[in-house]
Amino acid sequence: MIIILTGPNDPHADAVIERLARRGAEYLRFDEADYPARASLSFGCSPDGRSSTVLRTQDRTVDLERVSTIWRRRPAPPEAPPAVEDPAWRKYVELECEAMLGAVWHSLPCRWLPAPTSVLRRADLKPLQLKLAGELGLELPPTLITSDPQAFLDFYREHDGDLVSKLLGTAMTKALKDQQLARFTQRVTRRDVGYADTIRYAPMIFQAYVPKRVELRITVVGEQVFAAEIHSQKANRTRVDWRRYDMTHTPHYPHTLPDDVRRGCLELVRRLGLRYGAIDMVLTPDGRYVFLEINPNGQYLWIEMITGLPISDAICDLLMEREAA
Repeated sequence: MIIILTGPNDPHADAVIERLARRGAEYLRFDEADYPARASLSFGCSPDGRSSTVLRTQDRTVDLERVSTIWRRRPAPPEAPPAVEDPAWRKYVELECEAMLGAVWHSLPCRWLPAPTSVLRRADLKPLQLKLAGELGLELPPTLITSDPQAFLDFYREHDGDLVSKLLGTAMTKALKDQQLARFTQRVTRRDVGYADTIRYAPMIFQAYVPKRVELRITVVGEQVFAAEIHSQKANRTRVDWRRYDMTHTPHYPHTLPDDVRRGCLELVRRLGLRYGAIDMVLTPDGRYVFLEINPNGQYLWIEMITGLPISDAICDLLMEREAA
């Protein structure tokens, strides 16, 4: 039994589920937002430690002790039923249900993709990513993560102002979720320097700007590595950050990594405790591969659709690995 934790609108999960169905795999797609309003969860333990864990949804009853693999894609957090109207009680219900789900998932003797939640949180820490990547011999851009205005100004002068800034994590997305705002990587301007004192309110990442021949999205699935070139310099919109999508003017192609870079990517994913990771690198005009970051649960489907790289098939293989054993 394979559990896929995700919401109802997830094309990545759709693509993999289609393949699982064709192969006859037993699976359940479950969104944690359905608990407790549209699902129930029970855990029991006998005196000798034998456990029983049952999930009941509107459609089926599942013995979770039979689960071989859990793919944690993009589930929404638990939602209290409409009958619970008081905001404080709603928060209590949702937090308690979140704790129950986490406790149950972590108690199951199964494999995870990319990893259990606790491992994902650790793997998402940018200082840790950079330290491990450097230890593995991957080249890094000079980097400063700080809330100290003077440290920023010193770093700015050290690199003649040729810097980019980016967010440390997802706090802005969470805090402003109702406004649907996004903050992409940006070049640091003289105007930013004039507001340097505001850095003290929240830490930011600053990196020396890395010249780009192309950008690389490297998707690691188990022991397989799928690298794609993103020709972000072809369009003004994507020159600093390819996530400012301009698909019409931004070609994507498969890319062959040097063996040492490929090995470094595999080892980085392993060291972070993951079985999947989406790595961003820059290939410079003089042929250097520069590591930027890894997203432990990053998107990949647009890469597959444009380049033909069989990433969904690889994920399907990995999910079914234990069932086939």
